[in-house]
Amino acid sequence: MMYYRRKILLALIEKFGGTISATDFQKYLFLLCEKQHNKAYEFVPYKFGCFSFQSYADKRTLTKYGFLDANEKVWTLTNKKESFLCQLKQEDRVLISEVYRKYKSLTGQELIKDVYKNYPYYAINSEIYKKLMSEEEIKRIDNARPQDETPVLFTIGYEGLTLEAYINKLILNNIKLLCDVRKNSLSMKWGFSKKELQSSVENVGIKYIHIPELGIESSKRETLETESDYKKLFLDYEKNTLPNKQQQIKNLIDMFNKYGRIALTCFEANPKMCHRSIVLKAILNTNTNSIQIKNL
Repeated sequence: MMYYRRKILLALIEKFGGTISATDFQKYLFLLCEKQHNKAYEFVPYKFGCFSFQSYADKRTLTKYGFLDANEKVWTLTNKKESFLCQLKQEDRVLISEVYRKYKSLTGQELIKDVYKNYPYYAINSEIYKKLMSEEEIKRIDNARPQDETPVLFTIGYEGLTLEAYINKLILNNIKLLCDVRKNSLSMKWGFSKKELQSSVENVGIKYIHIPELGIESSKRETLETESDYKKLFLDYEKNTLPNKQQQIKNLIDMFNKYGRIALTCFEANPKMCHRSIVLKAILNTNTNSIQIKNL
């Protein structure tokens, strides 16, 4: 059975005649999702404006199974006679028709300019906005960029978050450096294995570093069920592991002093259920200066 969001993607291409340039498609899909109550896709501010990592992952899957042509520059249905629009809910068919009526005449730079003008946040990482927009519009985009430079040590877990939602949290809090403190950087959750995560955050201007020495062995996590189990694990980690990791703790303090706004990341949404809270405690105990802390 095909995911419903993929039917949305295919139906949008169908409505626009079966073929859309890759850049235009991201804008059309974004404009559609902005109208949806439950967004099929989420977006981040990227090199050419709004961008959905998930949509490209879906494109690769749909290409693999023969629904889309394998072409990086355009999105093309392989079978233009099959209708995906008729497989959608009525409200989504209506929204796709609205997007088509309003934007079918806008392509290329005119479409980009329209999106940048109305959604300046999604243009903050654009490589081309200064070439396209007026001085006033450029100022609006620059003002949409998070400005807070106050030194803060953040922690964030990706449990329950899409990659886009996670990255937007980092951007909106003006994180400069993401410190991955997992022992094993592979993840069952799409987008959060080391290679994917590093590429995604660095492409929106956030540095990434993996510090596996501060992680906990997977074998020690296998029997975790109760809060008491977690407390025992973290007590063991604090007493038997961290004392041997003082160089890594010092390195984190040095990175905080250098970048000002850094985030420790692992899986769990609740920092109390994650060893990153113990790493944070070690940093606070080691550092002589006060540090502002925020859990995202």
